[in-house]
Amino acid sequence: MSDAKTVVILGGGVGGVVTAATLREQLPHQHRIVLVDREPDHLFAPSLLWLITGQRTARQISRPLDRLAKKGIEVVCGDVDRIDPGTRQVSIIERSSTGATSREIEADYLVVSLGGELAPDTIPGLAEAGHSFYTLAGAESLRDALRTFEGGRIVVLTAAPAYKCPAAPYEAAMLINDQIRKRKLDDRTHIDLYAAEPGPLGVAGPDVSAGVRSMVEAAGIDYHPEHQVVSVDTPKRRLVFANGATAEFDLLAYVPPHQAPRVVRDAGMVDDSGWIPADRNTLHTGYDGVYAIGDVTGIPLKMGKLLPMAGVFAERQAKVVAHNISHDITGDGEMKWFDGNGECFVETGGGKAGFGRGDFYAEPAPQVTLHPVGRRWHLGKVLFEKRWLSKWF
Repeated sequence: MSDAKTVVILGGGVGGVVTAATLREQLPHQHRIVLVDREPDHLFAPSLLWLITGQRTARQISRPLDRLAKKGIEVVCGDVDRIDPGTRQVSIIERSSTGATSREIEADYLVVSLGGELAPDTIPGLAEAGHSFYTLAGAESLRDALRTFEGGRIVVLTAAPAYKCPAAPYEAAMLINDQIRKRKLDDRTHIDLYAAEPGPLGVAGPDVSAGVRSMVEAAGIDYHPEHQVVSVDTPKRRLVFANGATAEFDLLAYVPPHQAPRVVRDAGMVDDSGWIPADRNTLHTGYDGVYAIGDVTGIPLKMGKLLPMAGVFAERQAKVVAHNISHDITGDGEMKWFDGNGECFVETGGGKAGFGRGDFYAEPAPQVTLHPVGRRWHLGKVLFEKRWLSKWF
């Protein structure tokens, strides 16, 4: 027992869950694995798009993190209050039915998988004016608003050019459009998509970007790139953009700005990108025994952009990190490397989707192929959701 190690994983999203579960499979049970998250439940975020359209409920797309305890993982529900990456010591405000208590955990290995912090308040008026469908509460409120919507102007907005799940706002616009048509409101409804970025999924290359834009516009949605919102006049329901343009809306669905969580910024772990720098292949941060995975990382690509924030990358990075920590502790196996490959579905409505896959570490630019829209890709996404939730929980 004197050789027992403690691995602490911060964040119970895709990356955190996969890291913890993979480590538990590979490490002898004398080693302690601790997973910390502020929420008691894991939310499968890709399915929030289906919650918006009433195809899923919160219960269907969430699982109690406590289920991981049956696998031998210690689950702590609380806020990460402080990180000392040099000593790998973490301060946690733990919540329970009896109140909140502070505790310290010292790790032999620390994995930071805290994701991106949503920051709607950085745009004046945004939080009050619309529905952030990147949260469970916001997706539910948007669903309820769509159910009572009787016509007018719907705006889907990306409030900053970098955000997780890069296809999601484009999928949201097309799925909302599909619902409007099913309710036969399309003759008195107009949908606009205003994007801070110059094009959809720009990091995937011009062909993929043009392909996704074509999907959006083929649905009759007007697309307005390079419109950076600077404020929202809530009483007048008006968006104000940096280029001087304005846009009126009756219903606003938005992706808020993202930033690294306060606790990692306070720990001095971020660089000029605003995110935690990590080795592109091993996800090591440069601090001894400290790794960062998923949306909280800033991994530069040769073409000048950062690796996109996407669950597929978080999952694959988690498997690499878990394996390498296990290898370091036990000496079993060989080191593994994250290779930058990934894929994503693009829901278009009507039971159809597109599918993109490729190598994001390719040079001089990512090599990604976008497959034509079809029912097979939508069914593939449904199957992926079911398999993912059953495998890890």
